[in-house]
Amino acid sequence: MAGAGTMGSGIALAAALADYDVILFDSNEKVLENAGRMIGTNLATLVAKQKLSEAGKEQATRRIRYTADIAECVADLVIEAIIEKMEAKVGLFTSLADINSPQTILASNTSSLSINILQEQVSHPGRVAGLHFFNPAQIMKLVEVVKGKDTSKEVILILTELCTRMKKTPVLCIDAPGFIVNRVARHYYLEAMRLVEQGIADIESVDAMMEASGFKMGPFKLMDLIGMDINLAVSQSLYDAFDQPARFKPSELQIQKVKSGELGKKTGKGFYVYAAG
Repeated sequence: MAGAGTMGSGIALAAALADYDVILFDSNEKVLENAGRMIGTNLATLVAKQKLSEAGKEQATRRIRYTADIAECVADLVIEAIIEKMEAKVGLFTSLADINSPQTILASNTSSLSINILQEQVSHPGRVAGLHFFNPAQIMKLVEVVKGKDTSKEVILILTELCTRMKKTPVLCIDAPGFIVNRVARHYYLEAMRLVEQGIADIESVDAMMEASGFKMGPFKLMDLIGMDINLAVSQSLYDAFDQPARFKPSELQIQKVKSGELGKKTGKGFYVYAAG
């Protein structure tokens, strides 16, 4: 697992709970330390809710090894969950390709970048695919298995079986802007922000109304959970991919939040304010 932020840590935990041995890599030692604490907290929560035994907690803990040395990232499958920038992902996959066998599957957790473009720049492109988890990855069931134009059928089969073993619900889709979920859900966020920008409703009212309508989380709370920077990057990606139609235009409200560094829960403030820790 390459990238030990919130998403990478969640995927690593989900894999460990499914009896996979995991190497969790991040070049930032502090991020790795935070990941260890986050995983420990999440495991303790599962035990407290009686969804996991103490023995299961200890086993999952032992299955995860942490490293800041990319040379140790040798495996049958590497999933990346790093910054949502193509050049960063290409650079990472190129480095991973150099130290792994041609059969090692390279899967990207990207929520909006093109798998087709990514695999064009990596050796043995047939082993490159998208594997898009949703936050929190150790809990959310849905995973988009994204097939690029060169992705082999065998790789798709292996990734689908992996998701099933992790007790996830894999949904196969062909590479396209936003895949399925982010393309459909984009208006959940954008229209909510337009309501606020136009003075039709406030943030709390929009969230309350959507939650009362059956949604588990209102759009503003969900954007805070996902991370304002990530959510904005997906909106911008779709906006550009479809030749900048008005329906996908990023909201100035969110742009200002990102410029101010108010990215949501991970920074302690987004549309809402969060207590430290």
